[in-house]
Amino acid sequence: MSTDILDKIIADALLEDIGSGDHTTLACIPPDAIGKAVLLVKQEGIIAGIEVARKIFNTFDPDLSIDIKINDGTKIKPGNKAFIVTGKQQTILQTERLVLNIMQRMSGIATRTAIFVDEVAGTHAKILDTRKTTPNMRLLEKEAVRIGGGYNHRMGLYDMILIKDNHIDYAGGISKALDRTLKYLNTNNLNLKIEIEARSLNDVNEIIKHGGANRILLDNFNPEKIKEAVLLIDGQVETEASGGIDLKNIREYALTGVDYISVGALTHQIFSLDMSLKAIS
Repeated sequence: MSTDILDKIIADALLEDIGSGDHTTLACIPPDAIGKAVLLVKQEGIIAGIEVARKIFNTFDPDLSIDIKINDGTKIKPGNKAFIVTGKQQTILQTERLVLNIMQRMSGIATRTAIFVDEVAGTHAKILDTRKTTPNMRLLEKEAVRIGGGYNHRMGLYDMILIKDNHIDYAGGISKALDRTLKYLNTNNLNLKIEIEARSLNDVNEIIKHGGANRILLDNFNPEKIKEAVLLIDGQVETEASGGIDLKNIREYALTGVDYISVGALTHQIFSLDMSLKAIS
């Protein structure tokens, strides 16, 4: 993960939550009181966000110590203790909600991703995330996908070319969109991979004939059409399937021989995993 982006996420989140001060904690707890708290798991799944929690604690109070019992990516069940944090009680209380919010959501995403990854086990396909993420939380959500066994697609609009249907229509067609893209990259001395959407087998033919693309996005193709497209492409470029793919049909798509399957639901249809931070003696 980008350290600079993570630092900003943590700083902004702490400011959002604490503001002018956690007056409840400041009123109730002496500033020199020392205590411990344990992170308790309440649901089965894949844990994610342990290292982010460590970063939050150490950012807010470098004197806090964290005894990690379970690492990111580990399968968990109710009753598991993920870590024990020791230090000023005020600090533990002020960072508690941020740690839980992030870890619960990251663990939910990692758990969901692992389910999709298991469904395509034994096939050639890799599971990709998308840009359908919570604003300002993309770094953490994509890290959770990776922890769950998935792969990250582009981080944003800046690190890959993805020519979709609207780009193609605005540009006046596939060939014009590719021509303009290749010229733009050359003019600006940019080395970015190019992915372009195909809406039909005719589009696939045109993209292959034109050249210049690194990957073809087969959007809203059914599995039979995906098979035809994969045979037509014959390894000349990478292939990616998307659109209307869920747990019920993802294995059928994976068995077509497609290289990647992108699933927006990994990050935008998530239930957070239940856990709590409890004071202990």
